[in-house]
Amino acid sequence: MVRTQIQLPDELYRRAKQVAETREISLAEMTRRGLELFLDRLPPPTREKEGWKIPRIDGGGIKVSLDRLRDFSDEEIRGLPTE
Repeated sequence: MVRTQIQLPDELYRRAKQVAETREISLAEMTRRGLELFLDRLPPPTREKEGWKIPRIDGGGIKVSLDRLRDFSDEEIRGLPTE
């Protein structure tokens, strides 16, 4: 087994430590399990020259400005009919 050091933001460390204590396992064991879970869920490496790309999500083509979206929200809160 290899020993290593990692740096964690204070809040993440506090949360992780609390979960480890609740589950009665060491922080190291929880970290190992988390890394295994993460690595098992990664897609297999591709041999393409382009490599992995961020998946695109189809938003349905509905485009509303933020100002108009706020208008819809305001109308709904006041009980006014929307378009």
